[in-house]
Amino acid sequence: MPTIDELIARNALFVVNHSGGKDSQAMMIKIRQLVPKNQIMVVHAHLPGVEWEGTWEHVQETTKGYELRQCQAKKTFFEMVRHRQMFPSPSYRQCTSDLKRGPIEKTIRHYIKENKLSGLVVNCMGLRAEESTSRAKQQVFKFNERNSKAGREWYDWLPIHSWLVDKVFSTIKDAGEDPHWAYEAGMSRLSCCFCIMSNKADLNTAARINPELYAEYVALEQEVDHTMMMPRKGESPRTLEEITGIPVKVVAKAA
Repeated sequence: MPTIDELIARNALFVVNHSGGKDSQAMMIKIRQLVPKNQIMVVHAHLPGVEWEGTWEHVQETTKGYELRQCQAKKTFFEMVRHRQMFPSPSYRQCTSDLKRGPIEKTIRHYIKENKLSGLVVNCMGLRAEESTSRAKQQVFKFNERNSKAGREWYDWLPIHSWLVDKVFSTIKDAGEDPHWAYEAGMSRLSCCFCIMSNKADLNTAARINPELYAEYVALEQEVDHTMMMPRKGESPRTLEEITGIPVKVVAKAA
């Protein structure tokens, strides 16, 4: 297995998956300290209707001067849920595979072809072990056999996998940057406004800031007769309104 230094020397393309969140931002800061500018490409998977306001603008602001691409799946999150008649779950994260990973990988393939590159790719993601047990078990650096086709040699890398959240924020601060405004508003993570991995506090914050979108999620739960949040072991499913304690009528009135 080659080292990162060897891949840099071989002129590999380092692709930074940038969601607009703190981990992506800190990862970008680390990558640009290690890799020559002309070997870095940033890609953002746009999630229309469900991502935080100003996310794309934040990605643009924090990656100025670097090659940047935005991609988007053919279907939206709401269309995906309606098609399956259920929400994604931690064990079946169709939102990640269909709305993020798939479009990003397609964008990388097109970029290589358009620019007549060698096909040597290091795909960088900001997953951290601290976030969850499943992420702690992720392999930090690995050869991606599925994407190593048609002359491509593809590796997946988690550059900040061992970092704790304090280091993430301090790295952003030391670089003279600010994280997305949603963190100051009370969010602990920045993905979709309402994420299947969110805790109760984040769901409450998101509902308060985005009342109209919250109402859409509540309505979608009722439409497909399926709760967005998977119940804990031994517990019965609970709706967003039951988890947050915020009735849509109250939210609609506040809006």
